[in-house]
Amino acid sequence: MESHEPLESYLDNHYIHRSNWLRAAVLGANDGILSTASIAIGVASSGAHREPIILAAVAGLVAGALSMAAGEYVSVSSQTDIEKSDIEREKKELEEMPEVELQLLAAIYEKRGLKKETALLVAQELTEHDALGAHVRDELGITEMSQANPIQAALASGAAFSAGGFLPVLVTLFLPEHHLEYYLYASAIFFLVILGAMAAKTGGSDVTKAVLRITFWGTIAMGMTALVGYFFGVNV
Repeated sequence: MESHEPLESYLDNHYIHRSNWLRAAVLGANDGILSTASIAIGVASSGAHREPIILAAVAGLVAGALSMAAGEYVSVSSQTDIEKSDIEREKKELEEMPEVELQLLAAIYEKRGLKKETALLVAQELTEHDALGAHVRDELGITEMSQANPIQAALASGAAFSAGGFLPVLVTLFLPEHHLEYYLYASAIFFLVILGAMAAKTGGSDVTKAVLRITFWGTIAMGMTALVGYFFGVNV
C-alpha cells in the first residue's frame, strides 16, 4: 500500500535536527542546577547559617549565568569567524580555479560511493545550480543546522543556566536550615533526574542511561564540594 504522507513527516521522525538546541539547553540547565547546588552545599557543610548560604547560591547563579552566556558568545563567534573565512576562501578558489574545484567536488562524491561518471555528473549539476553552496556543504561541512547565532546562543545558555540555578536557590530560601546540605543534594538529584529523563526522551535516547549518568556525576560533584565545606568548616 502506497503511503501518501509528505516527505517532511518522515524527516521529522529523526532527532539529529534537535541536537544543537537540545545540547545547549540541557548543558545550561544542568550546569545551573549542579553549580548552584554545589556552591550552596559547600557553604552549608561548613556550618554557615541560612543567609551566607543564600548569598553564595545567588552569587553562584548570577556569576554562572553570565559566564555561560559570555563563554557561549565567544565560542560561537569564533566558530562563525572561521566559517566566514573559509567561505570567502572558497569563493576565491571557485573564481580562480573552477575546474579544479569541480574535480574536487566529484572526488568527494566518489568517496561516498558514487561511480566516477555519476559523481562527476552530480558535481557538474550542483555546480551549475549553486557552486558555492555545494562546496560549503560538502567540502567544508557547513550546513544551516551547524550554524548558530552568537547572541542567540549566549542568551539561550544564560537563560538555561538561570532556570536551572534558580531551583537550588528556592531550596535555600524555603527548606529547613538544619541539614540544609542534605535537602540541597536530594532536591538537586531530583531536578537532575527529571532534566536527564526529559532530555533523553526529547532526543530519543535511552532514559535509564541518561538518568544514571547524570546522577553519578552529580553526586560526585556535590560530594566533593561538601568535603571542602566540612574540611574548612567554620561557624559563620
